[in-house]
Amino acid sequence: LKELPSPPEIELPEGDRASQMEWLRDRVLDCPTCQANLNPQGKVVFGVGNPDADLFFCGEAPGADEETKGEPFVGKAGELLDKIISGIGLQREQTYIANVMNWRPQHDNPYGNRPPTQDEMNFCLPYLKAQITLVQPKVIVALGGTTVSGLLGHDPNRRMGDVRGNWAEFEKVPLMITFHPSYVLRNGSDKIKRMVWEDMLQVMEKIELPISDRQRGFFT
Repeated sequence: LKELPSPPEIELPEGDRASQMEWLRDRVLDCPTCQANLNPQGKVVFGVGNPDADLFFCGEAPGADEETKGEPFVGKAGELLDKIISGIGLQREQTYIANVMNWRPQHDNPYGNRPPTQDEMNFCLPYLKAQITLVQPKVIVALGGTTVSGLLGHDPNRRMGDVRGNWAEFEKVPLMITFHPSYVLRNGSDKIKRMVWEDMLQVMEKIELPISDRQRGFFT
């Protein structure tokens, strides 16, 4: 793996939120380190969605579909995330979706994804923090164990089964930890789906979305 420089220091310029977000997006897309670590034909991936969103979904790193399109969560995992979002009564465009990492980690296998290293995530973290600063969400949803390590730091004793469904905090924003959609697709038992849905019910309560009896009964 390539040696990475120190994480960037981000000072947002004066201006309204839209112009600040545009500046940040340009900064990330032009980041020399992000560019240098791209796969052939891959694109740097920046967050998408509503810069005024109450709900901020965070994944770990782009996969093959994401690096092709230059957008987070657009493959099968993205389709499942869209279903989860519509399940709580919102549309994708009403939320903000980003990854800790801005590029897809390189590896030698012909298919599949390599989890990002802690160093890779640490390098990209200031860019994510700047997006959170601009969006000012009421809740961040951390999707998957690698994402949790990217946000809260590596902890060899942290087990997803122990922290999932619990509230933490990142950048002074309530953080709900749940499974990554790709994990749900791979291990798609109704039990796992119900766990994710229970986490989303907690999120709905936190951001004061109405919850119907039907929504409460999903996957039971």
